[in-house]
Amino acid sequence: MFAEFLLYLFPNIVVNMKRLLFAIFLSIFAMACSSQPKRTTSVPQIVEPVKYTYNIKAVYPHDTNSYTQGLQFVDGVLWEGTGEWGKSALQKVDLKSGRAEVLATLPKSEFGEGITVLGDKVYQLTWTNNKVHVYDLQGNHLKDMRYVGEGWGLTSDGESLYMSNGTTDIYKMNPETFKREGKITVTMRGEAVNFINELEWIDGKIWANVYTTDYVVIINPQTGIVEGLIDFTGLLKPEDVTERTDVLNGIAYDAEGKRIFVTGKLWNKLFEIEINK
Repeated sequence: MFAEFLLYLFPNIVVNMKRLLFAIFLSIFAMACSSQPKRTTSVPQIVEPVKYTYNIKAVYPHDTNSYTQGLQFVDGVLWEGTGEWGKSALQKVDLKSGRAEVLATLPKSEFGEGITVLGDKVYQLTWTNNKVHVYDLQGNHLKDMRYVGEGWGLTSDGESLYMSNGTTDIYKMNPETFKREGKITVTMRGEAVNFINELEWIDGKIWANVYTTDYVVIINPQTGIVEGLIDFTGLLKPEDVTERTDVLNGIAYDAEGKRIFVTGKLWNKLFEIEINK
């Protein structure tokens, strides 16, 4: 009865109490927010890649039966990993003649992918079998290791391995266990770059074919940012293209001679090139 009497005398008492409680709540909320550390939102770094042109310094024959998936030049030897079901192999290639010496063949159930040489071992990925083959420098099979997802391109900085899987990501891999130790997300002008394929480590940068295109991107391995772009459109002349000729794929670097080689899947030529701004 007393409460009803108060409401009769002071009809605005409830409204005023609500306003008072709301004001107290706002004060407490403001104090709590001011005590929290301020969050900062990082802004993606936008870098305009340097656009390079190229000159052809030399042309060498290339086996048109080689579906090039990986290419590397080490200590005077040109290594090549090839793909296609039932035709995948690891081979050494004579640069001048283009003749391939097959060192190992993959099972018919495996589609070979990228390769790299690190120390006294050669690593060869498989596309969908989640397996990397490890060989000695004579092509003798040493062991297999497992990994998650697809295998596309492979390279090394002399200590670790770097693997692409057809997405925007390149994974840093432990050469002894083939476990992931880090990830690089490739971006150009702030946007993710998909279909990163064959890889090559050149002077501290990762060069990569972008699958289905004539572009090679030059990636900063610390940031994933594409710092350079090379358009190889027209590298293989129309008279060299057949119905079997496939895309540009394969980058090799002769660190001693400072030579860069590129070719493609089932191409009849391998090119030594230099790039210019």
